[in-house]
Amino acid sequence: MTSDHQAGAPGRIMAAEIAEQPAVLRRILEQGAEPIRAVAGQIAARRPRFVLLTARGTSDNAALYAKYLVEVVLGKPAGLASMSTTTAYGARPDLTDVLVVTVSQSGGSPDLFASTRAAREAGAVTLAVTNNPASPLAEASEFHIDVLAGLERALPATKTYTAELLALYLFVRGMRGEGGAAARELPELAEAVLARQGEVRALAERYRFAQRLVITSRGYGYPTAREAALKLMETTYIPATPFSGADLLHGPLAMVDNVSPVIAIVPDGKGGEALQPVLDRLRGRGADLMVVGQREQVAAASAGFVLPAGVPEEVQPVLEILPLQQLAHEITIARGQDPDAPRALAKVTETH
Repeated sequence: MTSDHQAGAPGRIMAAEIAEQPAVLRRILEQGAEPIRAVAGQIAARRPRFVLLTARGTSDNAALYAKYLVEVVLGKPAGLASMSTTTAYGARPDLTDVLVVTVSQSGGSPDLFASTRAAREAGAVTLAVTNNPASPLAEASEFHIDVLAGLERALPATKTYTAELLALYLFVRGMRGEGGAAARELPELAEAVLARQGEVRALAERYRFAQRLVITSRGYGYPTAREAALKLMETTYIPATPFSGADLLHGPLAMVDNVSPVIAIVPDGKGGEALQPVLDRLRGRGADLMVVGQREQVAAASAGFVLPAGVPEEVQPVLEILPLQQLAHEITIARGQDPDAPRALAKVTETH
């Protein structure tokens, strides 16, 4: 048994929950897929014209992933809600024929509840995606999807994030009457990725004393960049700034030098192709570049983690985040901190 799992060891809860993810993914595929498809079929029959996604924190990154899916797979416009327009300013837009999807691990935040209730009153079809079917948010929504992640005790969300990703993928595919075949191998692939923790521990030594990090990607990988930055900031306290590769070229590239580490998530597909000019520019600036992606991209970088090949791009985010969760955990431990209980954080954040 590794020291991460010894009684009393800092980070043991986060490590255990990271390790649970293959089992959670398998549970969703075996127990949750049909209920998700049934909900998707009922909502598809309502023919929503637009999808509005509402979330905070880690769940906001899962919602961003769903935005890509909705626009690419369903061909429907999708947007991320600004909840304060409803909760603070009292705006009441006409949401007739709009699908409002609210993503929340706990389903307990007051602003998520209030904005969902207001959306339903404004004519929206409302769907809550949570890890708590008895939550106020689930009760306020017309439809609910349980991500089946089980109790999450560590403050940094890990297994609930990948559970949300998979549930949202199955939901969007279900809107097309499909079963989400691309996800079938994810539990086994996730097990193989997580088994390589020694590689991640070696990478953590590179960034143990980093003063700041830049994280970039494009396409389906961009939500992963945002979630990786959040995990690193809330556990290690290192400022980590996520950028779309396109945005990075529009000015912030100037902040990158040969001592400021850059982590690039390079999808195997169109997102990776779109990121290539950014990688070329970063290498040209002598950046300390770590790549999470395919072997040839890792070989051209300063360091990296090779992901499984042949995985459809739209489900790669489920695997991309795993070594980055481990990296946040390992850097935090190396810096003498406890990732289970970052300072100033609460498991349920009650924003209004």
